[in-house]
Amino acid sequence: ADDWIVWNGSSTSITTFVSPQPVEATDNAFWDQFWADTATSVQDVFALVPAAEIRAVREESPSNLATLCYKAVEKLVQGAESGCHTEKERQIVLNCCRLLTRILPYIFEDPDWRGFFWSTVPGAGRGEGDEDDENARPLAESLLLAVTDLLFCPDFTVQSHRRSTVDTAEDIHSIDSCEYIWEAGVGFAHSPQPNYIHDLNRTELLKLLLTCFSEAMYLPPSSDSSNTNPWVQFFCSTENRHALPLFTSLLNVVCAYDPVGYGIPYNHLLFSDYREPLVEEAAQVLIVTLDYDSSTSSSPTVDGTTTGTAMDDVDPPGPDNLFVNYLSRIHREEDFQFILKGVARLLSNPLVQTYLPNSAKKIQFHQELLVLFWKLCDFNKKFLFFVLKSSDVLDILVPILYFLNDARADQSRVGLMHIGVFILLLLSGERNFGVRLNKPYSVRVPMDIPVFTGTHADLLIIVFHKIITSGHQRLQPLFDCLLTIVVNVSPYLKSLSMVAANKLLHLLEAFSTTWFLFSAVQNHHLVFFLLEVFNNIIQYQFDGNSNLVYAVIRKRNVFHQLANLPTDSQSIQKGLQRKKKTPEPISRTNSQDGVSMEGSRPAAPAEPGTLKTSLVATPGIDKLTEKSQVSEDGTMRSLEPEASQLSPEGNPPVALSDGESWSGEASHSQRDRRRLSSASSSGQWTPTPDWVMSWKSKLPLQTIMRLLQVLVPQVEKICIDKGLTDESEILKFLQHGTLVGLLPVPHPILIRKYQANSGTAMWFRTYMWGVIYLRNVDPPIWYDTDVKLFEIQRV
Repeated sequence: ADDWIVWNGSSTSITTFVSPQPVEATDNAFWDQFWADTATSVQDVFALVPAAEIRAVREESPSNLATLCYKAVEKLVQGAESGCHTEKERQIVLNCCRLLTRILPYIFEDPDWRGFFWSTVPGAGRGEGDEDDENARPLAESLLLAVTDLLFCPDFTVQSHRRSTVDTAEDIHSIDSCEYIWEAGVGFAHSPQPNYIHDLNRTELLKLLLTCFSEAMYLPPSSDSSNTNPWVQFFCSTENRHALPLFTSLLNVVCAYDPVGYGIPYNHLLFSDYREPLVEEAAQVLIVTLDYDSSTSSSPTVDGTTTGTAMDDVDPPGPDNLFVNYLSRIHREEDFQFILKGVARLLSNPLVQTYLPNSAKKIQFHQELLVLFWKLCDFNKKFLFFVLKSSDVLDILVPILYFLNDARADQSRVGLMHIGVFILLLLSGERNFGVRLNKPYSVRVPMDIPVFTGTHADLLIIVFHKIITSGHQRLQPLFDCLLTIVVNVSPYLKSLSMVAANKLLHLLEAFSTTWFLFSAVQNHHLVFFLLEVFNNIIQYQFDGNSNLVYAVIRKRNVFHQLANLPTDSQSIQKGLQRKKKTPEPISRTNSQDGVSMEGSRPAAPAEPGTLKTSLVATPGIDKLTEKSQVSEDGTMRSLEPEASQLSPEGNPPVALSDGESWSGEASHSQRDRRRLSSASSSGQWTPTPDWVMSWKSKLPLQTIMRLLQVLVPQVEKICIDKGLTDESEILKFLQHGTLVGLLPVPHPILIRKYQANSGTAMWFRTYMWGVIYLRNVDPPIWYDTDVKLFEIQRV
């Protein structure tokens, strides 16, 4: 309570600033007392400086708020100049830091104040000793430069390299911060002694940086990608002399972190882990600085020279955001290995099963890690190819499938579902991903899915089936994307298990019912995707896939029904009537679910009242991907989109409040799509015979019909001859059978590759800031401020 007396009982309380009496910037006695070196924590500052009082100062005594901000920045600048050699100076720097973290969101929420930090303050010159006002730096720039200097301040945030007393202390301006990188890893081999005080101080400074960058939260979502964040733009520019060591420090701190430590059970309960808050903060600052729309990369360039050897100087200079530039130029195998191993280790952490409950530390920042992994793959193609070069990619795939399966019933985790699917879509555009999936799956991570013996491809299909048949309604817009991933990998799948083969046929059965096909304008796309999967496997991987061929033969009536789909008005109406008897979009009967894996918990819905942030709409699959054809030699060439492939309606997708509109290539109201109901009642869209004919005639059924024509009589003959009811004999026959020369000429393989676009860039921005908003609860930096980028909703 002593802190309270200093902050609130004396003349130095924040309420002093509410009075109409101006607080003079030159009143040194007042300020010395105001920054008095009482050790407070950031939580204390939040408790002692209530929101109502900050808003009162802003409305009633704006000049006092301006003075307060100016003086706090001035103190940080002085601390950076002097190098913070005394405990008192460090305490003042931390208190200024905490106070600014508290006040900034209230500056950002008021449009009239937003430009304040970008205005110049008289007397704060850029030039050495040059007091000319036209050389003055905006307050924001002075603040950012002071914080970056302080992040490499010997004995405050980094280990001093001198073993001496204060008098020969290092001059903060002469040190080469590249020698003070926080952790070994990319471009730096030396791992400094851990120092928890340094970790705590870095965390506080990074929290302030993140708060500076959060101005983005107070602007509504816009598709205009020229809308760059001025704070991030300056911070990641050549004006920041610490850009390279800071980027490297953040990346290395995240990727080197091992939450399990020395593997001693319950270790995390005995020792507070000072590294984890730093790692979380570093991950959040890193993804925000990398918020860059790569689809518009015609930006001005820098000269591309960096001091680090870790970056590749051969490539042309990249974007003027140095963090994006450095990330895109990492190229050494050992650096890629370090990053991939680190990210995989952290993503797998929640899956680490131990025999002692709660004995291993579980990290909570997997969503930030997924965004970081996405950025790495999106901005650095060499990294993407490295990931796919070995089966290490499976160490990323399995945790993603675990998160997708675990979050499928939880409406507060829709964003997590999207980013997991986005990453798999990006990976699936590369042939190597499909090839890697053939590796047998032996790691038994307890998941709420049927037990199976097979490959990683089987795991992927079984999890996707589970999401589609037992996820919540809001996931329907993701179906196109899930099936696109399966189509992309299908030509490379050597041998599906019986469980996975049955799952694929169960999906086809569910999606080809007449009421489903007729109840929304783009539902038939899902059938096209599934038929493409079967065609790819039959044409390119027939030999090892007797399980799938057998499943197709058993369910042959589904294909015959599709071929004979009625197109007259009466049948269409009758088909739609059936819907009323089928409440669930997809029946879960006969999906052969069997017993779930041992030790797994069923996917649970969100606790009522859980906070979630809204998301903007994502582009349709046709905007999200670009078709490429695989040539004989395995190379890909891009196909120009044909006019016929574009949406006949041509309307843009409708955004929803919670923004999960992922319309396929069509666009009528997504709510209808979500309820899978006919739109005719609302007078928007009704299926017509012409419409059904327009796509029914294009169903790619020839290959499957030919297969059935050849194999069904043979299988029936075996059953009659041998009186067989035993599957294994039929499977043995199918294994040795061949269709060479009997099938139509194989179609070229089509891959739908992810393509960057401003729609997804905006989606990532809202998702990322939503995660950061919800994860920063202690202290609650943005809580109850007027955020515009998303809505905060309760489940």
